[in-house]
Amino acid sequence: MGKFNGVLIASDFDNTLVFTENALKGLEPMPELLPENREAIEYFMAEGGIFSIATGRALPSFESVRQGLPMNGPTILFNGAAIYDFQKNEYLYTAFLPDTVRPHIMQVLDAWPEAAVELYHDDNAIFALHANELTLAHLHLTHEATTMLDSIDQAPSPISKALFEIVPEHMEALRRYICAQPWASQYEIVPSSAFLLELTAKGGCKGDMVRHLAQMLHIQPQNLYCVGDHANDIGMLMASAIPFAPENAIESVRQVPNIHILPDARKGTIAALIRQLDARY
Repeated sequence: MGKFNGVLIASDFDNTLVFTENALKGLEPMPELLPENREAIEYFMAEGGIFSIATGRALPSFESVRQGLPMNGPTILFNGAAIYDFQKNEYLYTAFLPDTVRPHIMQVLDAWPEAAVELYHDDNAIFALHANELTLAHLHLTHEATTMLDSIDQAPSPISKALFEIVPEHMEALRRYICAQPWASQYEIVPSSAFLLELTAKGGCKGDMVRHLAQMLHIQPQNLYCVGDHANDIGMLMASAIPFAPENAIESVRQVPNIHILPDARKGTIAALIRQLDARY
């Protein structure tokens, strides 16, 4: 038994484990995992630790980047709408959207014609309505085939999550509009970047799902450690024995109580986290 037996790290992927911001902007290709992060994760796992990813990405878009990633735990996908086991190639737990979400999505698009929405289906499929330049930029990052739809009725069920895309200066107004609707309490509504707004089923968030994953793996709360950089990571940071964030995290993440700030994602965030745990255990 290694020193990290019974310890779980749940790490965000984009701009935490790997800095992808410039790839999203089309300024560079998708970067590889830093060697120091790889070495640290392999050491952590060799000492009995469980390393998992908690990402807003869908199954197909994460599948395209997970090859070669050192991880030995199930993955939280769709911003917390599912737990997926890549070793078994199956979902372990899902919290997908009800079909009643469709008129709610259309209400938002009718009120915000400049917004686009991506609809994620659990069967490795992504669909888009009202696609705009932000949709194309996001697809550049994920490199996943997306079917453009004329009507939401063309999207198959179940919808894992809806991802609204709007220019950053309108993001907060869009979020407030959705949160003000009488049906908003049925959903988790949280930004995952400056121009991406996630909508998942109630309970389908990283915070609830990382707690569920820890229970599945028989991890005690004091041995759960989470790290992330954006608003959609705050829930799981609140579940962490010690919340961690990279230097490039947004301000609301940096305000999480007892947050420990690690080096920037371009400078080995995860390697620094594991060094701290190495001194702790």
